[in-house]
Amino acid sequence: MNSMYFTEEHDAFRKSFREFLQKEVVPHIEKWEKNGSIDRFIWEKFGEMGYFGISYPEAYGGLDLDMFYTVIFLEELQKINSGGFAAAIWAHVYLAMTHLNEEGDERIKQEYLIPSIEGKKIGCLCITEPFGGSDVAGMRSTAIKNGDHYVLNGSKTFITNGVYSDYLIVAAKTNPEEKHAGMSIFVVDRETPGISATKLDKLGWRASDTGEIAFDNVKIPSVNLLGEEGKGFPYIMQHFASERLIMGINAHARAEYAVDYALQYMSEREAFGKTINKFQALRHKIAEMASEVEMCKEFNYSITKRLDRGDYVVKEASMSKLLSTKIADQVIYDALQMLGGYGYMEEYPMARLLRDSRLGPIGGGTSEILKEIIAKMVIDKKEYKPAT
Repeated sequence: MNSMYFTEEHDAFRKSFREFLQKEVVPHIEKWEKNGSIDRFIWEKFGEMGYFGISYPEAYGGLDLDMFYTVIFLEELQKINSGGFAAAIWAHVYLAMTHLNEEGDERIKQEYLIPSIEGKKIGCLCITEPFGGSDVAGMRSTAIKNGDHYVLNGSKTFITNGVYSDYLIVAAKTNPEEKHAGMSIFVVDRETPGISATKLDKLGWRASDTGEIAFDNVKIPSVNLLGEEGKGFPYIMQHFASERLIMGINAHARAEYAVDYALQYMSEREAFGKTINKFQALRHKIAEMASEVEMCKEFNYSITKRLDRGDYVVKEASMSKLLSTKIADQVIYDALQMLGGYGYMEEYPMARLLRDSRLGPIGGGTSEILKEIIAKMVIDKKEYKPAT
């Protein structure tokens, strides 16, 4: 392990978490992939082990560890070959819970963050809309103040944990006349009247429940506002840096898994009297794949280091997601090719890995949107700053 970033304590954590996944998660993956839902017991087991609290304050039951524990957590989740299970977990921990921790007041942290860390409540983040996609500022959902509550109307789509979660972190326009400045964020209980969810059928990530959610005159208590009214857009933008880095880390981890699997297969598969890892064309392809994965890892680790010390790395995180997800798709495609016909068989991991990986360049901001964001920073010298 790279001692520039990881200590012996990190390595011990990786070993114990890997063993936990093999014992508690892997035996159930095929069932969850088939059913499109994850049994509740595993959430509580994650909570009991402290895995949901890795990056959260000790005051709320967390461990308050550095970001390289999060890197390990994400990397190992990618190596059990269920992008859907991994997505459900990290969407809860690093999307929904991030807003509770950063913008929630003490009551909200007691009522939602603590049970989330314990695995007793599951959250989802609701930003994307059917007609909006990556255009966050153009969202149509509204939450209009009415006395001591807000009335929420609108819809969200492609929401991970959108069907079975216990609470929703929802972005909506509190001032529809404004664009960026008119948006706010709320925490909403699943059982609130007026909420309905439809499960979506997906190409990959099949173990996770992805939903389209409708809000019909949903009453949200004013105390469930996260942070300040009208600050929703900068809150979302502030956390996009970590979300994009997370997706970059996920990408390099699944690509590394693909290379490692291909190497093992090639060392055992024989053709024309020798193992196929002796053929120059395949050896050179593996050399390219391994080099690209290693490049992504080093870049992502360096961004993690900067983010951990408080730097605002929105440009670098956007670059990470753009390139890491693109490289992962190609590496996994090439790794599947290394297996020949077996790569196309469901009993081998590459078919699912290829499907699951394809969401990388789409979710959390498409590659096309990221290119424009990066172009604004590189060409137009636009500066994105954290919310104040």
